[in-house]
Amino acid sequence: MPTVAIIGASRGIGLGLVERYAGEGWRVHATTRTPERPGALGEVAGDVRLHRLEVTDRSEQRALRDALEDEAVDVLIHNAGVYGRGMSAAAVHRINAEAPIEVAEALMDAVLRSGQRKIALVTSMMGARRGSTRSLGKYGDSKAALNDLFRAREAGWRERGCIAVVIHPGWVRTDMGGRNAAISVEESARGIREVMAALDVSGHGRFRTWDGRDHPW
Repeated sequence: MPTVAIIGASRGIGLGLVERYAGEGWRVHATTRTPERPGALGEVAGDVRLHRLEVTDRSEQRALRDALEDEAVDVLIHNAGVYGRGMSAAAVHRINAEAPIEVAEALMDAVLRSGQRKIALVTSMMGARRGSTRSLGKYGDSKAALNDLFRAREAGWRERGCIAVVIHPGWVRTDMGGRNAAISVEESARGIREVMAALDVSGHGRFRTWDGRDHPW
């Protein structure tokens, strides 16, 4: 049975990914800040195992690592993030840029025990600088910082044996994306699933989109 870990799984794209992978017979490790109140996540059929994780909490990162110490995680998708309304830029940066790298590195051994060894960090096209150093706004700056941190580490991750990308999930009809967004959660989740299924060593270190295209940095 292949195994996937979905970080930030209680709603939106994360929940859609849990439903997609569980529906295909994967074992799914799904994180939420409130596993005692899982909501729709608790209703997903299949082998779905819930874990508590506040992504910025180092002790909870270590607890998740320890909980998966006997697992081989074929695919790790870090989806957790915030748009940041009413939050400081520092808090948004901590959640959107630093935490995904920390969680990926905490779970790296579990990924490297697997057959597929794949990691995706969900970013955004709003974090693409395309050569400019101007501010992209609080959210965009945090995603640009995530992209920068990923690019600084991807060579070392490749040497360790994993295949990693950052991925733009599309403009999705979620609480963050709004009801006028272009695509549904189901479309985004299906696209990300297909990108990860097709990913091989030639794609490592790239900025991909949910529909399989390369995106400029």
